[in-house]
This record gives sequence, C-alpha cells and structure tokens, in this order.
Amino acid sequence: MTTEQPTILATSGGIRPGARTRWEFSELTDLAVDLAGISGRAPKVCFLGTAGGDDSAYVSFFYEAAVAAGFAPSHVAVLSMPNVADITEHLLAQDVVWVGGGSVAGLLALWRLHGVDQAMRAAWEAGVVLTGVSAGSICWHVGGTTDSFGPDLRVVSDGLALLPFSNGVHYDSEEQRRPKFQAAIASGELPAGYATDDGVGLLYRGTELVEAVSESDGKGAYEVRRGEDGQAVETPLDVRRL
Repeated sequence: MTTEQPTILATSGGIRPGARTRWEFSELTDLAVDLAGISGRAPKVCFLGTAGGDDSAYVSFFYEAAVAAGFAPSHVAVLSMPNVADITEHLLAQDVVWVGGGSVAGLLALWRLHGVDQAMRAAWEAGVVLTGVSAGSICWHVGGTTDSFGPDLRVVSDGLALLPFSNGVHYDSEEQRRPKFQAAIASGELPAGYATDDGVGLLYRGTELVEAVSESDGKGAYEVRRGEDGQAVETPLDVRRL
C-alpha cells in the first residue's frame, strides 16, 4: 500500500542508541512506518545516507536496526557510484524512505547530480512515506540552517521544496539554531516555516502541516514567520505525545 496523499514526516529524531545494536528506531520512525499502512508483510524501508557520505558503517547501523524492528531494509547510495540501476524504480517500490543526517548541502548537490531529487518527487507523489532526521528533515523543505559549511551555521535555501516552508532542526539542543533560523526568516532569506526540538516531528499531508508529534516529554514545535515589523514571530504549536 501507499498513502492516499503525499506524506512527509520531517523530524529531529526517530533513532536512539540501541540495546544490542548501534541504533534502534524510536517512535517517530514507527509512526512513519505505520503511516504506510502495511499489513501481512514486512514494511519495505529504504535508507539514504547521502548526507553522511554513504558511509558503510552508517549503512550497517541502519540494516541492524531495521532487521531488529522487523522491516525489509534496502538502501540507495550514490558514492562512488549508484548502487541500483534505476533509483526512481527502487524508491517507488518502497513503503518508507528514511534519510539520515549530515551535510544537507552535500545531500542536495549529490541528489541533483544523480537524479535523486526527481526520484524523491515521484515517490512522494506516488504515496511513498518520506521521513528522516536533521538533513533528512530540512531537505524536503525550501531550506533551513545547516552546519554543512562549518561550525558557524549558514542558511541553505535550495531544498527540494516539496514543502513550501523553511525548516529548523535541533531547535533546543544547538544554541545557534533558534537565533539563526529566526534571523533568516526575518530578513526574508528563508520563507516562514516550522522548527522542531530534538525528538519532535512534523507530519505533512500534501503540503499542509497536519500535526506535530513527539517521542520525548516536554519537547516543542514552533511556527516562525516574519511579522509586520520585520521581526521574527515564533508561535508554539500543539504537540501530540506518541
């Protein structure tokens, strides 16, 4: 099955240290898989670790966690060459696509070079659930703040723009995130958007935000827009605890 509407769960979470594996999937990833509506077989979940340089250890951590969770795992890598003959065909055969964190600027450049951007749009339009953490959250939006270029955050504004908003991740755990995100929206460098504390996700149906959800207590999500006075206006959103 695929979802009836294009579905994205953009998160600052979804994994945690595992008891017997390096990673284990947490409630946000469980929700993404549930959204695919699979029954009677293992859900097919595909990992893209482009933002982490397609590191083999990163891929191994995903497979261990996926097998432990009862998923049918696969992955798409583009370095040093694509590991599948037809990326679009592979993504369209999945129930969920899970994108890892790292360099969102590098991810976007490599995706465009290899046509993954177009493959992702095709999968999204077909109802494959798109999810991920950090870079794997910003990428679906117009842009956001990133450490892709160094420890001082910069703005990336050439995201896939499946969603017409900006996105802020790790909003409560990295001190530069909130002021940099707000400043970029106030200046018009980024459009209005949504930000998540660690452990929080944003569920979109089509291009509409449906709800904010959390796998951790006391965590928030926020709408940030440019006010009439040219300053950023931050509004907390209701967050449903998973």
